[in-house]
Amino acid sequence: MNGKSKILLDGPAIEKTIARLAHEVIEKNELEEVALIGIRSRGDHIAARIAKKIEAISGRKILVGAIDITFYRDDIGLKIPKSAQPTDVKFPINGKNIILVDDVLFTGRSTRAAMDALLDFGRPKRIQLLVLVDRGHKQLPIHADYVGKNIPTSLKETVDIKVTEVDGEDSVTISEN
Repeated sequence: MNGKSKILLDGPAIEKTIARLAHEVIEKNELEEVALIGIRSRGDHIAARIAKKIEAISGRKILVGAIDITFYRDDIGLKIPKSAQPTDVKFPINGKNIILVDDVLFTGRSTRAAMDALLDFGRPKRIQLLVLVDRGHKQLPIHADYVGKNIPTSLKETVDIKVTEVDGEDSVTISEN
């Protein structure tokens, strides 16, 4: 790739992927027990889109929240943290099936941090993980229950996910560092 980016998913492909993921969530869950909580700053937008798609398909409104993991990360002392964004979970999570939503699963460390943050809000019945992209290279025993696209990568490659709400466009690209 020599520093050039290659588009793996464009806007329409991401929308198809979100629709498929919404169908999978519907098929595998009792929707009245489900809440989606997106990991900031792109997982929260993906979660909102999936919830909207679930409602369009099933007619059932799904609870949606957003969680910031800045101060739960295990690398917080190793680098200057980005500014924290507010966590927005306005419903009780006790006894709920929580689906954590993230844009990309790489090492598993963000997911671990999100679970730690989530447990400060209560004790869910179950926690599942939904990711738009799983690129491998896990350092922790974490796997996604719902995967939009598996993208095997080398450690020299970077996967960049953009969502319209943050970046002005929807895309998944890969490039070599």
